[in-house]
Amino acid sequence: MQNTIRLQSLPFSSVRTYLTAAIFILGNILLPQLFHLVPQGGVTWLPIYFFTLIAAYRYGWRVGLLTAVASPLVNSLIFGMPAVAGLPAIILKSILLASVAGYTAYRFRRVSIMLLTAVVLGYHLIGTLGEWALTGDFFLACQDFRIGIPGMLLQIIGGYFVIRYLIRK
Repeated sequence: MQNTIRLQSLPFSSVRTYLTAAIFILGNILLPQLFHLVPQGGVTWLPIYFFTLIAAYRYGWRVGLLTAVASPLVNSLIFGMPAVAGLPAIILKSILLASVAGYTAYRFRRVSIMLLTAVVLGYHLIGTLGEWALTGDFFLACQDFRIGIPGMLLQIIGGYFVIRYLIRK
């Protein structure tokens, strides 16, 4: 099932860009707090990426990029999660996600489970290589593929339904 996307690639000069990003940043603050109530909830469900995917896919790479960078920083400052040592890898993956999702939406102008699967697998594969380069620990870099499969599925399936909902609005 596919839906044509009415792209809203908001410019950095627009107040609406920052207000839209703020809503998604708030989502990326609240959702991880919910998942952190369960043991290993963060590493299993990868909630810090959920609203970044939606922001970039629906509202363009600029809103996605603002969400990608601000969400982990604000979460770390307020809640100490993610830990400061993990921020470079998480921000790298978040920026990759915003870039890949924004480009995919722009290029294909539709949303589908297959496209979101390609986005999620793409940013995780590249992000794993980047995290390996940053940490020097291949086992740690592969953590999302070892533990985070439920989170990837949440991004793909949940993201699909939220994006479809936003398209209809």
